[in-house]
Amino acid sequence: VDIREDTTRRIARRSALAAAIAAMTVASPTAAQSWPSKPVRIVVPFGPGGPADIYARILASELGDALKQQFVVENKAGAGGTIGADIVAKAAPDGYTLLMMSNTLTTNETLIAKKPYALMRDLAAVAPVNSSDLVMVVSPTLQAKTLPELIALAKTQPGKLAYASAGPGTPYHLAGELFKSMTGTDLLHVPHKNSGEARNDVMGGHVQIMFDAVTAMKGNIEAGQVRTLATTGDKRSAVLPDVPTMSEAGVPGYEATIWLGIMAPKATPQDIVEKLNAEITKILAKPSLREVWAKQGAVPMTMT
Repeated sequence: VDIREDTTRRIARRSALAAAIAAMTVASPTAAQSWPSKPVRIVVPFGPGGPADIYARILASELGDALKQQFVVENKAGAGGTIGADIVAKAAPDGYTLLMMSNTLTTNETLIAKKPYALMRDLAAVAPVNSSDLVMVVSPTLQAKTLPELIALAKTQPGKLAYASAGPGTPYHLAGELFKSMTGTDLLHVPHKNSGEARNDVMGGHVQIMFDAVTAMKGNIEAGQVRTLATTGDKRSAVLPDVPTMSEAGVPGYEATIWLGIMAPKATPQDIVEKLNAEITKILAKPSLREVWAKQGAVPMTMT
């Protein structure tokens, strides 16, 4: 009798608990159902005019239309992207602060020993956005017309020719270091606050060389403001089909790219992360967007 009574009491307690949980589930919508109820900011840890800034603004506009809420882009440049990344890492994990990151931040995990955050410890991956090749350009004032001519010139003037970047750890910086390593040349690295300043210095002849994203440099190439020597993909760029790859031009096996993605503070509710991922995936599947990006040299990337 005691055993039967104890069993009955336990079943009653479980039934009451199940009913309470069911009531809570009905009464409390998930975070994603009520999100976003106010403007969302996308922090770009780089300056205006670069790929991260350009595509963050496109994404903000598309997400705003899709989710009926304002998405605001804020540029927080400095320290190779770590200032902006740290702002997001320390933000409230509620889905209202996002990070537009690039592979600069993955490189910084090994290049910068002491950072106030750790990328995969303090931030959650939400969705990739796109990737693109880089293009090696030189100032029109430089006498080298081809990649072999540039390599030969650099070897006769070790440490004299300079290449511009958007700062330490950026794809532009690493592309230059990879080039130096694979060609045995000695080039001076000139870091800038952002890619726009670096681009202007090359066009103005103040710095001789730059590796830049095809998406950002294409207009300057078409305007004749720089001379192109090679692109950095494993095949020719669809938007610069007459420009040889680095491998074709004389540096076999050379390859470098830039890619972008969205991250959020680590403890952001999973249903918000998944909702964002689904919305971004839908946006990247739009034929109109893919057509425009293809003309710019950007390749959409999607993952769960």
